[in-house]
Amino acid sequence: MMRLVHVLVIGMLVFAAAYVYRIKMESTVRTEKVLQIQAELRKEREAIARLRAEWAQLDSPGRLQGLAARHLKLKPVGARQFDALKNLPERPPAVVDPSAPDPIASMIEKIDPDIVTGSLPAPEPAQ
Repeated sequence: MMRLVHVLVIGMLVFAAAYVYRIKMESTVRTEKVLQIQAELRKEREAIARLRAEWAQLDSPGRLQGLAARHLKLKPVGARQFDALKNLPERPPAVVDPSAPDPIASMIEKIDPDIVTGSLPAPEPAQ
C-alpha cells in the first residue's frame, strides 16, 4: 500500500513539474512576442517622426514660395484688373418680406413676464 502512495506522489510531482515547465515556456513565448511588438512599435514611431519631419520640410513657406514662383508664373495684381461698381450684377431679391413682422420678436412678446427662470426665487416686492 505504501508503495502505491509513493508511486502516486512521484507521478503527481512529475505531472506538476511538467505543468510548471509548460507554463514557463508559454510565458517565455509571450514575453518574446511582447518584445517583438514593442520593437515594431518603436520602428513605427520612428517612421512617423521621420515622415513628420519630411512633411515639415516640404510644407515650409520658403520652399512653397519658391515652387510657386518657379512653376505658376504669377504676376502682381494691377489696379486695372478690378471692375467698376456700376458693372456689378443686380442685388438678388429679398428672401424675407421687409414689411412682415419678426417671428422671433412676436414669440418674445408672448412670454409671460411673471415666469422666473433660473434657480433664484422671485424677488419680493418692495414696500
